[in-house]
Amino acid sequence: MSVEEKFDNAKDKVAGKAKEVEGKVTGDKSREAEGKAQGVLGKAKDAVTDAKDSVKDSINNLKNDDEK
Repeated sequence: MSVEEKFDNAKDKVAGKAKEVEGKVTGDKSREAEGKAQGVLGKAKDAVTDAKDSVKDSINNLKNDDEK
């Protein structure tokens, strides 16, 4: 996972949490839901990036095995 991807994913999770808390404090259920959704988006991006990295690693391992 690149630094940019980590930063982008963390930014979504932190911003989402902030919106969620803001919604709870102000009683704005829509803002709270928006924050939860943004936090889930950040977590989903992490999972996709991890899966992508895993596939790349598997491909590299197969290439290395073929070279032996």
